[in-house]
Amino acid sequence: MRTKIAAATLAGAMAGFAAPEAAAQGTLNLYCSVQVEWCQAIATNFQRDSGIRVNMTQRGSGETLAAIRAESQNPRADVWFGGTGDPHLAAAEENLSQAYESANNGELHAWALTQWRQSNQRAIGVYAGAVGFGFNTELLARKGIEPPRCWADLTQARFRGEIQMANPNSSGTAYVIIATLVQLMGEDPAFAFMRQMHPNVNSYTRSGTAPIKAVARGETGVSLSFVHDAVTERNAGFPVSYATPCEGTGYEIGSMSILRGARNLTQARRFYDWALTAPAQRLGFEAGGQLQQPSNRSAPLPPNAPDLSAIRLIEYDFARYGRAAERRRLIERWDREVGALPR
Repeated sequence: MRTKIAAATLAGAMAGFAAPEAAAQGTLNLYCSVQVEWCQAIATNFQRDSGIRVNMTQRGSGETLAAIRAESQNPRADVWFGGTGDPHLAAAEENLSQAYESANNGELHAWALTQWRQSNQRAIGVYAGAVGFGFNTELLARKGIEPPRCWADLTQARFRGEIQMANPNSSGTAYVIIATLVQLMGEDPAFAFMRQMHPNVNSYTRSGTAPIKAVARGETGVSLSFVHDAVTERNAGFPVSYATPCEGTGYEIGSMSILRGARNLTQARRFYDWALTAPAQRLGFEAGGQLQQPSNRSAPLPPNAPDLSAIRLIEYDFARYGRAAERRRLIERWDREVGALPR
């Protein structure tokens, strides 16, 4: 899904704003890889708080990384906000982003600063969320299918045609799932598992959130998703529940980067500082009901949000699996051995 909010659209949406003042403060070109409602909220609120005009483009993290690579000689954006941390680490390694130390670093959880240090100060954590299974309780009950509780369940015949996950070529969520399985099982067993699961997958979607939305609509029984997205759908009134794998699971550190060659560097740094504050980090929940754990220690965990401390998490190796070559190698192997299989 791709949405672009031009400055004129934002100005029209915010009554009482003075266009000359906004112009006087400059412009920020923002790539945003969280849900569109959250993207709109941060663009609107930052423009209100700073007087800086915001041009925002929303799309998945895999697509955004591809765009940043293609535009490296003539960058079109100043800041990349959100999306799984692995592509941000890849961008840092490829010198597509630049180092920055915010005065607000001291307010953040340790995992957010670990991301910052591992990227040589080029990417910082803004939220975290765990991988798991979302499922439509009514649909599975009607079909007499027991919900999955473990990774091993997903290869069983009862889930034939009932599972959706995203395509790692466009989705950072899908890449985190693949990297999680590799770290949990070992690489060859992980790819054997995905080949065994393939007959049960009815679609590899473009977007990482599409599978859980399909679960909510009753179009598929099970999704491989971040579990906070399942709670978001349940809070919206859909018959959705979730489980985290009994064997253990991986997690994302949703990140933020200032892009190398940013034309509006002063405005980019102001946005970066602002986005690390507790009020800015509450916007995901307030605007779109998003339930990731914020990286600012003063930002409360949203109501009903999954508690990462209660989930069996693997020691996810962000440094290794965020490397561009490792990411490329695993995705190419998935294309050959899983994505190319007939259905």
